[in-house]
Amino acid sequence: MLLSLVVHTYSLRYWFPAAIMLGTAPVYLLSWGAWRLLSTILPAKMYHKLDDRLYNIYQSMVLFFFENYTGVEVVLYGDIPKKKENVVYLSNHQCTVDWIIADMLAIRQNALGHVRYVLKDGLKWLPLYGWYFSQHGGIYVKRSAKFNETVMKKKLLTQTQAGAPMYLVIFPEGTRYNPHLKKVITDSQAFAKKEELAVLKHTLTPRIKASHIAIETMRSHLDAVYDITVAYEGTLDASGQRTPAPSMPEFLCKECPRVHIHFSRVDIEEIPPEPVFFRRWMHERFEIKDRLLTHFYESEDPDKICRFPGEGKPSPLNLFKTLPSVMILGGLTLPFLLTENGRKFYIGTWLYGTLLGWLWVNVFP
Repeated sequence: MLLSLVVHTYSLRYWFPAAIMLGTAPVYLLSWGAWRLLSTILPAKMYHKLDDRLYNIYQSMVLFFFENYTGVEVVLYGDIPKKKENVVYLSNHQCTVDWIIADMLAIRQNALGHVRYVLKDGLKWLPLYGWYFSQHGGIYVKRSAKFNETVMKKKLLTQTQAGAPMYLVIFPEGTRYNPHLKKVITDSQAFAKKEELAVLKHTLTPRIKASHIAIETMRSHLDAVYDITVAYEGTLDASGQRTPAPSMPEFLCKECPRVHIHFSRVDIEEIPPEPVFFRRWMHERFEIKDRLLTHFYESEDPDKICRFPGEGKPSPLNLFKTLPSVMILGGLTLPFLLTENGRKFYIGTWLYGTLLGWLWVNVFP
């Protein structure tokens, strides 16, 4: 009986926030849809301004759970600019929580609404969200020969020409680094050897196509590239071996006490445009990441293990940055759930909104 209660309590740590984050989606999409319809006669810049504001509200609610609810300590290395900038955000990739880390940095610059993603093509099938991420400026890409360079360029140009603020998140490794997936790691290292690049131990060899296209397409619109290295405390076992980063459920169940984020800003003028030099530049950035992560996981100094070099500063997130969004979206959702007609409309939004979204993202990539 006691064990059952413990298991039930543990599962609620995840299901409670998940139910709220997913449960508010129909109301959020209906609010956005109403604005999208009204804004068809308005300049695109006005549409993007309120769309970013709406997105800020939703993602602030998400961060309430991933920061305030979990109580995770965010430790920053490096100085994040206080002013908003148009940037491409490049990071190592280990788990689904990595998407939330980008939000954690953006909200500290008051730029949360500007976050957009380069996403794996399969994510377009997410109910409701798959379509909305595309509408908010996200770009779905396929790997290797199926990569559609023209579609990506067109979408980026449409947004930059409309003056949309840009905080474009890209994970150049293309897939997650998991120390248990040995074949993925050895294949990545074999690719590096073949290309005569330095072999990396704690990241995968970065691919450059999406990053290069994004930076060159938007170069005149961008201020900088944010080079981010992330490490999750609690991913080192008793024998000193690196273990997988936490999944979203594990993170929400408070299994990660601290997130360490190393921030480096690279001015756009310092990034070479030519593909051959860009590849070298990108790999050098990942060599730096690899050294940082080697220090984090393999330092022989017990005072430095599970820390990046330099001074890490805790960066707590004020509750008033996130709680109002929970109350707004929760308050808008509750009336739908209290009446029979409201529940029918709510379920219909989930069902028909998902089906229409799937149709849209496949007809209009």
